[in-house]
Amino acid sequence: MSGKMIGVDVGGTFTDIFVLDESDGTARVGKVPTSRPDQSSGFLQGITEAVADIGDVGVVVHGTTAGTNALLERKGARTGVICTQGLRDVLEMRRRDRPRTWGLRGDFEPVVDRRDRLEVPERTLADGTIRTPVDLDAVRRAARQLEDQGCIAVAILFANAYANPANEAAAVAALREIWPNEHVSASSEILPEIREYERFSTTALNAYLQPEVSGYLGRLGAALDKGGFGGEFMIVQSNGGVMDVDTACRFPIRTALSGPAAGVIAAGYIARSAGFDNVITGDMGGTSFDVSLIAEGRSMLAPQTSIDFGMVVRTPMIEITTIGAGGGSIAWVDKGGLLNIGPESAGSDPGPVAYGLGNDRPTVTDANVVLGRIDPDNPIGGKLARLDVEAAARAIDLHVGQPLGLDTLAAAEAILRVANSRMAGALRLVSIERGFDPKKFAFMPFGGGGALHAGAMLAEVGIARAIVPRYPGVTSALGCVIADMRQDFVQTLNAMLDGLDTGMLGAVMQDHHDRGMAMLKAAGTRFEAREASFELDMAYIGQTHTVSVPIPVSVADGKVQPPTQAQIAAAFDSVYRDTFGRLLPGGVRRILNLRSAVTGKRPKFDLATLAPTVTDPARPKSSRKVHFGTDWHETAIYDRLSLPVGTEIAGPAILEQPDTTVLIEPGLVGRVDPLGNVIIETGPEAGA
Repeated sequence: MSGKMIGVDVGGTFTDIFVLDESDGTARVGKVPTSRPDQSSGFLQGITEAVADIGDVGVVVHGTTAGTNALLERKGARTGVICTQGLRDVLEMRRRDRPRTWGLRGDFEPVVDRRDRLEVPERTLADGTIRTPVDLDAVRRAARQLEDQGCIAVAILFANAYANPANEAAAVAALREIWPNEHVSASSEILPEIREYERFSTTALNAYLQPEVSGYLGRLGAALDKGGFGGEFMIVQSNGGVMDVDTACRFPIRTALSGPAAGVIAAGYIARSAGFDNVITGDMGGTSFDVSLIAEGRSMLAPQTSIDFGMVVRTPMIEITTIGAGGGSIAWVDKGGLLNIGPESAGSDPGPVAYGLGNDRPTVTDANVVLGRIDPDNPIGGKLARLDVEAAARAIDLHVGQPLGLDTLAAAEAILRVANSRMAGALRLVSIERGFDPKKFAFMPFGGGGALHAGAMLAEVGIARAIVPRYPGVTSALGCVIADMRQDFVQTLNAMLDGLDTGMLGAVMQDHHDRGMAMLKAAGTRFEAREASFELDMAYIGQTHTVSVPIPVSVADGKVQPPTQAQIAAAFDSVYRDTFGRLLPGGVRRILNLRSAVTGKRPKFDLATLAPTVTDPARPKSSRKVHFGTDWHETAIYDRLSLPVGTEIAGPAILEQPDTTVLIEPGLVGRVDPLGNVIIETGPEAGA
C-alpha cells in the first residue's frame, strides 16, 4: 500500500482527523472545532491542516452526524408521500404508541405533513398478487401537486410492495421521469420487508434526509476535488461498514448512527489487538456519551432503532445507547432542587464557560477545569490560548453552588458525581440489564472527555479495568480508516420451512450476493477478502417474535449453494434452544425474512506502529494540585505519548496529550501496554 488514508469524524464539538501513512505505517492526529451550521468547512479545514498536499491522499473515510442531526432537529427537506389508497395515516398511527405512555393524548407529528401525503389507486396482496394495477396518471398528478406544494423529496409507499414490487417500480419509473431532482425513494428499494409501518417510516425518513445529506456530501466531494483529491471518498454506515458516496446519497438513512458506529469498530479492533474480547465502549464527546457492548469480539447489531420518538429506522446498526452527558452538557438545578446534567449542551460554540465565548452556564468540562483535572494553559483543539478558570468557578457558584448551598469545589464535585452516575447507568443498561457481568468486561473510554471519567466507571459499575487507546480523542476517526466495506440486504419470504422452495431461496441469496459483490467491485478499492453471510428470521407459526438463524452456505466460483431444509431446521433448533431453553414439540417452523451481508475486508494496519519507541524512564514534566473527593492532592503530570512501553504510574496522576487528558485517580495504577494503550486497574494497595 502507498499514499495516505484519512478518517474524519465530525462530532458535536470537534471534528477529529486521523491520518495513516500506508507507506511506513505512521499516523498523525488532528482536531478542529466543528463548524456550524455547515459542517463541511470544518471537515476541509481539518484535512488541509493535517496534510500538506491533498493529492497524496488515497482514501478519505467520513463518519458523519449530518443525518442524525437533521432527524433530531427536524431539519430535513419538505417531503411528499404517494401511497396506496387508505394508507395515508400509517406514519401517524405508528404502532398505536404514545410519547408519554400514561398521557391522555400524544403530540407526535410525522416528518411528512398530512397535506403532503397523497393516495393513489393500486393494490398488491400479501401473497404478491396484484389486485389493482397502479394508476400512473394518478401518480403523475400527485407528483405535480406535491411539487406545487413545495416538496423537494418524495417517497413511494405501497402496500405489500415487499411481496411484489411491480406496482411501486412502475410508479417510481413514471415519477422519476417528471420529478425535478433525484430525491425519490421507494419502499421496495429501501426495505423490502414485511410490516408496513416500519417500511413506511424508514423510507419516508430516507426521503426526508436525501436533500440534506446528498447536498452536504456533494459540497464535501466538490471541495475535495477542487483541492486536488483524486482518491476514494467513502462514508461510514450505521452497521459499522463503509459505502461509497453515491450509495450514501441514495440511502442516507444508513448513516443515522454513522459517527458513533466508527468509534465502536475502532474500539473493538484496539481491544482485540490488546487481548480483550469483552469490552464496553464509552465515547464521550462534547454533546453526548455513547455506550456500546462488544462480546467475544463481536459488536451487537440491532435490526432497528428509534431516532427520537416515532422516527423508526429499520436498518442493521450497531447497538448504541446515547445519553446527554458530554463535556459540554450543561449542569442545572430544577425547581425541586435536584441537580441535572444535560441534555442541553453548549457544544463547540459557545462551548463551556471556560472557553470565554459567551456561555454563562456551567458544564461538565467547567467542573473538571475548576477541580484541576484539565490544564487551563493547554486546551484541547489548540484554538484557545487559555481556559478561564475563574469564569467557570463563578458560573458553578451561581447556577449550582448557591441553589444547593454548596461552595465552589463541592458544587463542581457534585456536577461530576451526577454526570458519572448517569454514565454508569448507561453502562449498566448495556451490560447488567442484558445479562452480561461487567466484571468480565473492560471499559474503553474515548472521545475528548472519556478518559477523565474512567476511574469513576470502574468504581461505580464494578468493571475490572479500563483501556485508554493511544489516541482516545480521535478513536472514531481511526475507526473510519479501518472499517470494512459492507452492504446489507433483506427480503421477506414468509414461507413455511416444510415445503420450502429452496430454489427460490437460492435465487434470492444469489441476487443479494451478486449485487453486493458488484458494489465491492465498483468501489475500486483493494480488499483482503470478500465474504457473504446469510441468516433467516424464523419462528414457530403463531409466534410474533423471531430469532435470527445463521445458515450454512457455501459459495464456489461466485455461485451460492443454498442450505437444505434439514440444515435450516437444525440451525433453527439450535438457536431456539439456546435462546429459550426448549423446543416446541410439533411446532411448525416459519421463515419470515432472509438477511444477507456482503463484506469487503479492508486492509488493517498494525497498531504496534502507534506504540511509543522511547526507552527513557518516565518522568513527570510538572505537578499541580487536583481535587479528589474533599481534598487537594499534589498530582504528577506526564506527557502521555512519551511514556515507554511497560511504564507503571500510580495515581493520582494525569497523562496529557493533544487530543485528551487521562486521569489516574488515587488507588489506581496505569500501565502502558505494547500497543501504547494505558491499562488502568486497581492498585495493589487499594485491592489489599
